[in-house]
Amino acid sequence: MTLSRETPGPRRQPSVPLAPAVPSGSRPRDTAHPARSFTPAAGRFAPTSLYDPVAALVRERLWRGLLAMHVAPRPEEVIVDVGCGTGSQALLLHRIEPAAHIFGIDPDPRILAVARRKARAAGAAVDWRQGMGDELADTLGAGSADTAVSSLVLHQCPLPMKRAILAALYTVLRPGGRLVLADYGLQRTRLMRTAFRVVQLADGRADTQPNADGILPSLITEAGFDRVREAEVVSTVTGSISVYVARRAGG
Repeated sequence: MTLSRETPGPRRQPSVPLAPAVPSGSRPRDTAHPARSFTPAAGRFAPTSLYDPVAALVRERLWRGLLAMHVAPRPEEVIVDVGCGTGSQALLLHRIEPAAHIFGIDPDPRILAVARRKARAAGAAVDWRQGMGDELADTLGAGSADTAVSSLVLHQCPLPMKRAILAALYTVLRPGGRLVLADYGLQRTRLMRTAFRVVQLADGRADTQPNADGILPSLITEAGFDRVREAEVVSTVTGSISVYVARRAGG
C-alpha cells in the first residue's frame, strides 16, 4: 500500500453535529467521577515517552496497516479512534484519506500532547479530544461516526469497562457503521501465551487474561454488532494481535 503525506486544504464539516471539543488540558467530562483512573498507554510501569518505541517492537507497522486496510477510509466520512494514544493510527488513516474527518479520543492529556505534536509536524488536521472510551456519546454524540477504530485498548480494561467501551462504540456509530479493532486476542500457541506474559506483567493479569482466552468476539456480539469476525492474526514478541471487524446493524 502506498501512503502519501499531504497537507489538507479546506474541509467540509461533518453533516452530523458533534459535541463541542474538550479544551486542551481539561479533564474528561464525567463530573460524577472527576478522578476516574485508567491504565496508561505504555502500561503501569513505563513512562508515556516509551510508548512509540515499544509499539515499534511489536510489528506495529504490519497490524496498523492491516487495520487501516479494513477501515479503507473514504472522503468525508467520520472516523473516531478510541484510546488513540500518541495518534499513530489516526495519523495513518489521515495519510491514506486526508478528506476523512478523524477524531482521536483518549483520557490521558500527556499522551494527547504527543499526538498533537505529531499531527502538527505532519500537517494533519485531526481533531484530538480528551475523554473516556465509555463516554463517547457525550464526547462526540450518538450516531455521529461512520467508522470506529481502537487499538491495544481493551486488553488493559477490566471486563465491565470492556463491555462499556464496546457499548459506547455501538452508540456512537450510525446504522451500518463499521467497527475495526486491533488488540491482543486469543493466544493460540504455547509460544504466544508465554510471550503474552510480558503484557500481563505491564497491564495486569486480571484485565488481560480474558483477551488471551479469546473473549473479544463474544463481547463485540454482546454489544449488538453483527458480522463479527477475526479478520487478521499477527504474531509478535508480546503475543498475537488480532484485527476484528464488525458492523452496527441497520445500514
